[in-house]
Formats: sequence, C-alpha cells, structure tokens
Amino acid sequence: MKQPVNTKPFGVIIHIISWGIVFGFPFFFLERGTNVFNWSIYLRHMTVPLAFLIVFYINYLVLIPRYLFTNQNRKYIIYNVFLVIIMGIALQVWQELSFTLMEPNIPKRKPNAPPRWIFTLRDTVSLIFTIGLSAAIRMSGRWRESELALREAEKSRTEAELRNLRNQLNPHFLLNTLNNIYALIAFNSDKAQQAVQDLSKLLRHVLYENQHTYVPLGQEADFIQNYIELMRIRLTDNVKVETVIDIQPESKTFIAPLIFISLIENAFKHGISPTEPSFIRIVLNEKPNLIYCEITNSNFPKNKMDKSGSGIGLEQVSKRLELLYPNHYKWEKYLSADGKEYISKLYLTPTNNRL
Repeated sequence: MKQPVNTKPFGVIIHIISWGIVFGFPFFFLERGTNVFNWSIYLRHMTVPLAFLIVFYINYLVLIPRYLFTNQNRKYIIYNVFLVIIMGIALQVWQELSFTLMEPNIPKRKPNAPPRWIFTLRDTVSLIFTIGLSAAIRMSGRWRESELALREAEKSRTEAELRNLRNQLNPHFLLNTLNNIYALIAFNSDKAQQAVQDLSKLLRHVLYENQHTYVPLGQEADFIQNYIELMRIRLTDNVKVETVIDIQPESKTFIAPLIFISLIENAFKHGISPTEPSFIRIVLNEKPNLIYCEITNSNFPKNKMDKSGSGIGLEQVSKRLELLYPNHYKWEKYLSADGKEYISKLYLTPTNNRL
C-alpha cells in the first residue's frame, strides 16, 4: 500500500509565499521621487495587510476548527462580528495616530478627499472577505483530508474483503481437487499418486505464489494448464477436453489470481457425464488491453442433493470481479438454444496494478 504524501510542508510554503506577496504589495504605492526608502509610509500601509493576517489566522487556527467544524455557527458569526469591529476600529485609530506622529506637518485631510466612511466600509468589506477566504481554504483542506481518509478506508475494506474471499476460495478449490483424487484412488492408484504430485504443485501456487492481489498472467496460465492436466487424469475416453491457451510466458500483464480457475472448475463439474459423451473447450488468450477467456462445455447440471454443484466458486468470482475490475470486465454466461451447451465468456481489461 502506498504511503500517503505529507502535504503540510507544501501548504506552509504556499502560506509564506502568499503573505509575502500581500506584504510586498504596499511597495507599489510608495512615492519613489528619491532614492531613500520611506519606512514610515511603508509601516502605515502595512497595517492593513497585517490586520488581514491576524483576522485570517484567528479564523484559520481558532474560530473555524473550534466553532464552524463543530456546527456552532452562531458563535462563529458572533465572534467574527466582534473581530471585524475591533480590527476596523484598530485600523482607523492606527491610521490617525500614525499619520499624526509620522507626518505632523501635513494636513490630515486633503481638499476634496472622499468621506471617511468610504475607507471604513472598504476595510470592513476586506476583513469580511478575508474571513470568507480563510473559511474556504480551511473547509477545502478538511474536505480533501476527509476524501483521503475515505479512500484509505475504502481501500482497506476492499483489501480485507479480497483477503476474505481468497481465504474462502482456496479451501473450496482444495476440496474439489481432493474429491477428484479420492475418486481416482478407487480405480487407478498409479494415477492417484501422480495426481497427488500435481496437486502439490498447484498448492504451492495457491499457498505461496498468489498472495498478492495480482500475479503475472503467464504464471497464472501455467497454473491453469497444470490444473487441467490434473483433471484429465480421472476422465474417461468419452470426455474430450480441448484447450487453446495463447499466453506468452514473458507477458508483463498482471491478473487477479484464481479468477479463471472457478470457471474451469464449473466446466468440469457440470460438463462431464459418467455415461454420455461430453466435452470441454477452454480458450484463454491475450490481446492488446484485453484478456479473453471462453469456456464451452456440455451441460449436465448437478441435482439438488449434490453439494459439489453449490456454485460457491462462481459466486466468489462475481464478487472479486466487482472489487478488482469495476467497469473493466464483461461476463457473459448462458445456455445454448437446445440447452445442451453452457458458454461462459469473460472479457477483462487489465489494470497492470499491483497492491
């Protein structure tokens, strides 16, 4: 699982740059008639962005998390009203005081100057805008954190569910294979011994090599071929098994393990009759951005008393497809018109992701 990226340092840098621009903005309003920089005029201009900074971070660090995030909206509004009034008054007092102290020989009001309430209104609106900007940034950050937490929780839930499905699927696969070997012992002990050896190879894959969410497609194709050969051992001469597996051993495509094996198991369970001619045809190939599996078999459905026909494997396949390949698969399964053949076609768009 990828570790979440820590974005706090980046956020701090953005704050520093933004406020650096704000505090540098008064430089554009200073008179440049001489080469001497007038710090007194700059300090008088700097009081407004300083007020914005104070209002911004009082909201950002205190009022928003304490009141807005806890649904105490009335208190949040009341405190901000007082904050705007106090900061507005402080700005006016400071402007008057600084003008008197720093420029005592210049009249406080120039002829035809706008009324004072215009500046008061301007500062008030700017402070309210600063509060809104602080709330918007804080809320967007919280929304982003919530989204990341939700995605992590969903990913953890999905991985837990996949592990649970895999833990259910492995014993199900083992039970079916042991039943086949048990039936084989009764009439051919030599083949049964060979089957046990083949089963050990399959178990090595099931227990050790498929613990990742995705495995190489070539490795899974080898597993499928070994499984089919194991199933052939107990078949009689009236059963025809045809396989067309066109997968390159060095294929770099990754696939969910055991995603096809339940379909093949289903064919061997429902496609073989002990008395009538039967057939199974398995096609597995890879094309650009597509993995195609088609299984066609004669249809001999199990009766209700036969527990081997319970369909647990197909149910697990359906759940895993929804979890691992949402909107990236198509599964067609149907009977032929005469009801004698069962066809299953699975189209997968590989993601080449490894969790």
